[in-house]
Amino acid sequence: MPPADNSGGGAYDAGVKPFEEIVQFIADAAGAERLSAFRPSAAAESRVSELLAKQQEETLTPKEREELQLFVQLDHVMSLAKARAQARHGTRRLMKA
Repeated sequence: MPPADNSGGGAYDAGVKPFEEIVQFIADAAGAERLSAFRPSAAAESRVSELLAKQQEETLTPKEREELQLFVQLDHVMSLAKARAQARHGTRRLMKA
């Protein structure tokens, strides 16, 4: 997949989902190795665990619910970027062989 033209001058392709452009950018910019190695900090993991526990107890505030939803969305984007980068990296290895 060619990189998206983010210059603002091109016509928008209605078939392209904006988050797909972001996923592709992350995959291309970071690369498979860096994305595979990425892990949230211990503090971030602790915070997510805390939010998940509060969700189970049904004691999340609206602000905490938004925070948890944002984390879930970002985690999804990172998972997609990792998969895309790994697939692309695997394709490059096959082409070199």
